[in-house]
Amino acid sequence: MAVKVSPACMGCQACISACPQEALYMDDNGVCQVIADKCTECGQCVDVCPVSALELPKLPTATVVGEATKEDTTKMQPVDEPLETAIRLTGELANYQGVWVFIEQREGVVAPVSLELLGAGHQLAKKLDVELCGVLLGDRVSDSVNMLYEYGADKVYLVDHPVLHFYRTETYMKVFVELVKRYAPEIILMGATTTGRDLAGAVATDLATGLTADCTGLDIDGKQRIMLATRPAFGGNIMATILCKNHRPQMATVRPKVMKMMTPNPGRQGVLVTPEVTLQEDNLLTQVLEIVKEHGEQVNLQEAAIIVAGGRGLGDRAGFQKLCFGLAEAVGGQVGGSRAAVEAGWIEQKYQVGQTGVTVAPKIYFALGISGAIQHLVGIRGSDIIIAVNSDPDAPIFKECTYGVVGDIFTIVPKLIEQLKEKGGIRCA
Repeated sequence: MAVKVSPACMGCQACISACPQEALYMDDNGVCQVIADKCTECGQCVDVCPVSALELPKLPTATVVGEATKEDTTKMQPVDEPLETAIRLTGELANYQGVWVFIEQREGVVAPVSLELLGAGHQLAKKLDVELCGVLLGDRVSDSVNMLYEYGADKVYLVDHPVLHFYRTETYMKVFVELVKRYAPEIILMGATTTGRDLAGAVATDLATGLTADCTGLDIDGKQRIMLATRPAFGGNIMATILCKNHRPQMATVRPKVMKMMTPNPGRQGVLVTPEVTLQEDNLLTQVLEIVKEHGEQVNLQEAAIIVAGGRGLGDRAGFQKLCFGLAEAVGGQVGGSRAAVEAGWIEQKYQVGQTGVTVAPKIYFALGISGAIQHLVGIRGSDIIIAVNSDPDAPIFKECTYGVVGDIFTIVPKLIEQLKEKGGIRCA
């Protein structure tokens, strides 16, 4: 089964870059087509289509018997196999139910990646027919609860305690593990940030369950009720889908800008749960003495509207500096680099874009002399428009980009810079 395309498709290509599986392409008539073998029915293309031309297939339902809640032990679950082949969840795994998203916050401000994960979690919870829950830990953070409902959370577990003012592995892990043991979620999602990676690893270790890091795609096997976590493997040469069949909860981390936020629904309400936990500062092994904020140049490619990135095709440091910084100045964008450019010493590592750098989602992404290794493509798929310039017509980047120019980069880009300067750059709404 695969996503269906209606005659309403207007060929805008918004769905192409949204698909994490590269299952969509435009035919000669400018109409979106689906590669059924690649489509995982994740729904990301459906969410971005401006004319609702894409539709997920309607799935049959089957009864899955398990101890869902004390009040209701039977749930109707979507499956992608005939009813007679649907399995019955029994034993200990049947006690786990619900999709949780760890709501990362700093000084009371919710991290955007958490809202993105609520969007991804909504799709998983919908397929499992369970609640989507946000887990908010911190000190005086209750003002954020209503926003979480608006972004899709059906329920919020709020632990508001002075000891949780600063993130510490010890305190956050203790509280999170206690909540998991008490309420038994089947799936937990966390941002692949400094905090999220630290907490996810600690929680998974304590619970003795599986954790898939840096996922680029999440889906559900409806028949087995298992999360399908997809991520690059073997140095980025293949995309691996990883399952956690025998342990719960199933855990995954996802980088910022990989998933799409849901459109907020103002005024939407949900259920608030405020569990009591025991935390005493005197009993902790670690203390936060001081927070030292970094000074100097701050690089935040994840928030950039326009990025000009260069790769090995620029030849050397001089070529990189001239073309990337020149074009970035002309369009009012920020400079980034591929892994090859960083390893060559042409630009610092904090500017690296891709699976081993930062994942970005700008309005416009210029790829200059970048061939398009899978690690890089994974990091830029959230971009609205990708413009590639490369001398190799067979470069993988041309399968991913919105617009591609084949030719001598040292001839094309200077002319582009000249034209853009005359026209006053680019405006991004």
